[in-house]
Amino acid sequence: MANQQILEMALKQMEQTINPVTLTAWFDDAKVTAFEGSRLTLHVPNDFKKEIIESRFIDALKSALKTLFDEEITVEIVTGEVKQAPEMIGVPNDTYTFDHFIVGSSNKFAHAAATAVSKKPAIVYNPLFIYGHSGLGKTHLLYAIAHELRITHSNFKIVYVKGEDFTNELITAIQDGDMQNFREKYRTADLFLIDDIQFIAGKERTQEEFFHTFNAIYEANRQVVLTSDRPPKEINTLEDRLRTRFEMGLLADIQPPDYETRIAIIKSKAEQYGYTLPSDVMDTIANGIQSNVRQLEGAVQKIKAMHELMNKEITIELALKAIEEVKTESPGLNPTPQMIMQAVANYYCIPVEQITSNKRSKDTVQPRQVSMYLVRDMLGYSLPEIGKIFSRDHTTVLHAVDKVKAQMKTSSEMNDILKTLTDNIRSI
Repeated sequence: MANQQILEMALKQMEQTINPVTLTAWFDDAKVTAFEGSRLTLHVPNDFKKEIIESRFIDALKSALKTLFDEEITVEIVTGEVKQAPEMIGVPNDTYTFDHFIVGSSNKFAHAAATAVSKKPAIVYNPLFIYGHSGLGKTHLLYAIAHELRITHSNFKIVYVKGEDFTNELITAIQDGDMQNFREKYRTADLFLIDDIQFIAGKERTQEEFFHTFNAIYEANRQVVLTSDRPPKEINTLEDRLRTRFEMGLLADIQPPDYETRIAIIKSKAEQYGYTLPSDVMDTIANGIQSNVRQLEGAVQKIKAMHELMNKEITIELALKAIEEVKTESPGLNPTPQMIMQAVANYYCIPVEQITSNKRSKDTVQPRQVSMYLVRDMLGYSLPEIGKIFSRDHTTVLHAVDKVKAQMKTSSEMNDILKTLTDNIRSI
């Protein structure tokens, strides 16, 4: 929906209680210059109109907007020169704002750091490196920073990209001989947001290009924010020069939400959808889904759909069914051997085909053995079944599983690796 269309629809709603001629007189040259999250900015040509709208029409306008969006919308009336909307590449115009981010003990530090960056870009915490498992809100914080700076720094060029997409775009630029436009897009950003930076590790040309991109932005005193599923020191095959740059800013981790935060998330999401959940239903959801914010929100949405579309009463039984369906729809909760191998390949930053290949190099053997162990541990496959998947005999599989078990007894690093991989797979 275009910004100006929002105003037109709100005015149509207001015509139910206010004379249309009156509305036309005061809103005919009003323009919506920004609509981010739950904040709308309305530009009018002079202070007189601003005063009249604020004194006579603001409540009706807010009420109309609430009817349209099922949530309270803050309205700011401004005058003067109309600011041009900033360039935002890759950032959606949606509800991923600070207002919609539920803060708890598990994410308080990361939220505070992101808020500080949004208020003083390139002055504090540059770069900001946020890390944690999938589904905990890292991307939400990236978008929130972007939306806040779009409002406060209207001249900023804001660019968001996933690590994997950065690589793909680089490959295309090389193939098309279009490196100039590629570099222009990224190196001129005032705010550069890159999600899942771990995916560039092990890719020599990508790391080379990202190194120069990072330097160009940082040395121009502009802001860089990155996310990853783990801290820089644990990203295998990441070049030391990049690791050093990532660590020279602020590292902020996000942990799975505690019970109280999960309840707050559930309650907030239900309110966004325009309904209320009984306390016992919220308790059921919070206990049924403990490590993934995305799945919590999915369960709330599922319950609403079942209630409205199937005329189901909102009960604990309905909540349990919704949780079960959300978990079924989340493939990480029912992983396949292929998913496990892909997760291991991503962690060790090697091609997934390398795990089942005949290579016996050190950077291949351990990922292969870890993959075999996880297929055995998470899926309960027999040794011959695993051997068939990995094109090995069952004695090789047994050796691999025993090797990993032995390392778990003597190496805290191996236990950390397995925990990280298991969490990553479960949270897909």
